Amino acid sequence: MLPGEDRAARRALLVCLAAGATTLLDQAVLNIAVPSMRHSLGAGAGDVQWIVAGYSLAFGLALVPGGSLGDAHGRKRFFLLGVAAFLIAGTAAATGRGPGTLITARLVQGAAAGLVNSQVIGTLQDLFRGQARGRALGLYAVTSGVATALGPPLGGALVAALGPERGWRCCLLLSAPCAILTLVLAARWLPPPRRTARDARLDILGLTLACACTLTLMVPFIRTPGSRGEALAWATGLVVLAAALSGHQRLRVRRGRRALLHPALRTSKPYLLGTAVAMAQFGATLASSLVLTVFLQEGLGLTALGTAAVTLPSALAMGVASALAWRVVRRIGPRTVSLGLLLGIGAALAGSAVALTAPTSALPLACAGVQLLTGAAAGLTVSPNQTQVLHHAPAEAAGVAGGILQMAQRIAAAVCLSAVSAVYLHSAPTPPGGSGPRSAYALASCACAGLLAVALLLSRLRTSGLGRPPSGPPAEAKDDTAGRELAVPQRCVPPGTSHGRGRIPAPPLLPDRRTEPS
Repeated sequence: MLPGEDRAARRALLVCLAAGATTLLDQAVLNIAVPSMRHSLGAGAGDVQWIVAGYSLAFGLALVPGGSLGDAHGRKRFFLLGVAAFLIAGTAAATGRGPGTLITARLVQGAAAGLVNSQVIGTLQDLFRGQARGRALGLYAVTSGVATALGPPLGGALVAALGPERGWRCCLLLSAPCAILTLVLAARWLPPPRRTARDARLDILGLTLACACTLTLMVPFIRTPGSRGEALAWATGLVVLAAALSGHQRLRVRRGRRALLHPALRTSKPYLLGTAVAMAQFGATLASSLVLTVFLQEGLGLTALGTAAVTLPSALAMGVASALAWRVVRRIGPRTVSLGLLLGIGAALAGSAVALTAPTSALPLACAGVQLLTGAAAGLTVSPNQTQVLHHAPAEAAGVAGGILQMAQRIAAAVCLSAVSAVYLHSAPTPPGGSGPRSAYALASCACAGLLAVALLLSRLRTSGLGRPPSGPPAEAKDDTAGRELAVPQRCVPPGTSHGRGRIPAPPLLPDRRTEPS
């Protein structure tokens, strides 16, 4: 059931969910068709790396500028522009005849997807308040996560049914009908553009420095530096650009101008720690999925359809767990995220143990069981964590806050995909007598478990600090109970509930204390 009582807001939520599913399904569905695409186009390893990772790079680059533009000038026109560009670029990619055309189209498509998704987060924060906002953001996270998990099974089915040549092209065209429907509904149902930022002037230098920092951080993980000197040059450039961005933002604040990074975002520990949790969880999940796909196809010799069957339980479990996550939240509050991360660590370690001990004939079925646990862990983690993070975003920076959160996840994806896949690829071709792909997959799974352990530590640090109010005024502070819902146990009377002689005031944000409102 959709949150809120406003019919127009519910319609806008449906448009936002369709946009999130369309843009993220497009990336996930292509991964399993990469071998067919590479053979069809005669693309080299570097070309394939840019086709796959270039989408994430452009996606991440467009998020913060897109959020800033939406805050300053209204979101609807940029939403429509992004969906239209996404549709055109996707069609060009599906009909491309060479690696160069496909790389260019995927870069444009990624930038368009980033522009769209930054408007989605801002729109949901504009339209919903209190508990309804938490549920709306949760539905968006769930829809995006399930679309990502369904991508490999759908891609495998298309390649198996249509053959390698037409299969990968139809994978790229799969999102086109969804994009057309989203475009039509957005033109009718999205609210008219309205400016939420107090100052409509953009921080052009800040945007430029932020994009340069993102490029400098992500490119070395997409195209590995050829020498230590080149790697050191990239690292030095990143430090210099980050220092320049930080100094520029402080200077704008002192001069009373609108900064790209709102002061409330830079000083809110719950926002920063929650973003770090999302980075580690997102990176570990994507890296684990990629390594599993490679292991099943190249290590065990499964077909694309067989690989899709193994990964399908993850999508199903995530959908079910996400639907039940809010009941868990009402009972244990923000610790729901920690519970999901703990389950994810157990799933990763179980995958490692299965790879080393299970018989070859039973290994695909055992991996499918592990994927069931992995999906359940993600369902308990993603949407509650995102709701907690964005609760600390002020209204005038809602789009930028969502953009930074998603950009951080894209950066984590680039870093973790490169690092964990390198662990697998360097361990798989072992000398004679070695354990081969099994030990390589087990080692990569342990690396993912380590990333989730870091996320668990950060989540516990964030939970212990939620009793303090966030820096700066949160969005719609008088009515916003999204974060309180995560913090108040079920036994407590909900904020604003009629009770006898009057209405009970909302209790303070106390995540780990059983307080009864008086």
